[in-house]
Amino acid sequence: MTRQTIALENAVARHPEKRLADPVNIVVEAGEHIVIVGENGSGKSLLVEMLTGKSPLVSGSLTYDFGKDSNGENIPNRAYGNIIQLTFEDALGTVEKPYYFQQRFNSQDRDESPLVKTVLLRSLTGGGSGLTADEARAAGHGLTEDEAREAGSENYDIDVLLDDLLGTTNPRPSTLLDTFKMRGLLEKRMVLLSSGEMRRYQLFKNLVKRPRVLIVDNPFIGLDAPMRKQLGEFFQLLVDCGEVQIIMVQSMFDDIPSYMTHVVAIERNGDCQHVGFLGPKQTREEYLEIWNQSQTDQVPESLGNESNSFGYGSKTLSDAVNQILELPIQPIANLTKDGELTDEIIAVRDLSLTLPESNRVLYNGLNWTVRRGETWALQGANGSGKSTLLSLICADHPAAYACDISLFGRRRGTGESIWEIKKHIGFVSPEFHRAYKQNRPAIEIVASGLHDSVGLYKRPRPDQMDICHFWMRVFGIEELADRMFLTLSSGEQRLCLLARAFVKDPALLILDEPLHGLDTYRREHVRRVIDTFCKRPDKTLIMVTHYEEELPDGINNRLVL
Repeated sequence: MTRQTIALENAVARHPEKRLADPVNIVVEAGEHIVIVGENGSGKSLLVEMLTGKSPLVSGSLTYDFGKDSNGENIPNRAYGNIIQLTFEDALGTVEKPYYFQQRFNSQDRDESPLVKTVLLRSLTGGGSGLTADEARAAGHGLTEDEAREAGSENYDIDVLLDDLLGTTNPRPSTLLDTFKMRGLLEKRMVLLSSGEMRRYQLFKNLVKRPRVLIVDNPFIGLDAPMRKQLGEFFQLLVDCGEVQIIMVQSMFDDIPSYMTHVVAIERNGDCQHVGFLGPKQTREEYLEIWNQSQTDQVPESLGNESNSFGYGSKTLSDAVNQILELPIQPIANLTKDGELTDEIIAVRDLSLTLPESNRVLYNGLNWTVRRGETWALQGANGSGKSTLLSLICADHPAAYACDISLFGRRRGTGESIWEIKKHIGFVSPEFHRAYKQNRPAIEIVASGLHDSVGLYKRPRPDQMDICHFWMRVFGIEELADRMFLTLSSGEQRLCLLARAFVKDPALLILDEPLHGLDTYRREHVRRVIDTFCKRPDKTLIMVTHYEEELPDGINNRLVL
């Protein structure tokens, strides 16, 4: 009989509001690598919590069998030490003090932030607790007194320490530094890591611990194409070595890596909007055959088509999207002192910026002009400076006022307030998402975009609340209006923040990886919302993405860093 690494039998989660529609029956057998797919909010994270034991059961059973180690000894059948879950929340608050937006650009916080190599060693020796090296040694985590002293001073050979701490099995832990291109990050401050760099760090930190089961949530989002390819090759290496079983949570239904053996889909449960039911475990080939057969009907070709079989993209939503074109035309944003109309929305002149922590030249005489009605794709590898450039434009970076940048025809630093800058801009980014930790009703999160606040401090008028509901309806989340923001899935939170960006009908949309973590249908739906919005007069767009297929059809300009 094949060993059952993880088995849930007739399992029902204890929390009545966090249950799948039916009792869960699923077996992860030895040698299987499983992808869990499903819509945003369908219950993927709940299933993972049940598999790891984080969600207690009111009935049914959860059992583990991790087999034997290399010495033939039975491995303790417990999740701790054998299962590592990587959720990619990118929460710097888990390794330092709580994270806030603009923190990576604040010089005081930047200087106080530890180096990547220091936090890496602390997490590996301290069990991810964030202990200092001396605290880890005192707790019996394997560092000698000399190693602790070296780690505390940030002067040590991390290759030697990695191999000493984690062993020299193939691939050697130190060689993974090259696989994940980590060497260039080791001397960076944690707070300065970009979204993609943070993911590389988290993956490396967890994979070198050699878990028996690695659960990863959307591991490829936020990574540029070369890094996605390299990460895929490493997962293939893990599979070939046979040491680790991979459970991968994916938002994209059709993106199933070739090295994954099985797929489990969580589908919407008819009348129940937020709770799904678990489909049967299928081989990758069986799943893709069914998917490909239904592909034509799954994603409608026009905004007016009926819903797909997962219930998303219904005619009600499509009608709401079409209503975008019927919205009243707003006055053209114009902040020039003389009141003259300008076509120049953004002008960056001779921009030069050197990163203080590495002396790397990020921009060297960059000139960029964005004109009214243009749509731009801002592209480049992880760490190339895309988000930093946007932060300079939005005045979130302290160097913004030392640079020659004009917004809506008015040069930065000529008397305008930060709120004058932001009131015509709709903005969302992964960094902003991870910093938005207000646990308020979703409708208040959307309404906070009316005044560019984090949290709602001014009660909106009834007509403004109608606008908030309209945009939640456009993005398919109106039924979430009264749900608390931090109880929503990551994808549902992203949709709320997108609605927040659109709610004031901005003249300029700055969207940094806006489709981050959205499922296949919502990704296509939001892409079309953006495309439709930009068809209106005088709407300007700057969008960052590592996926060419995520760009709206109307993109007509590109800047590659």
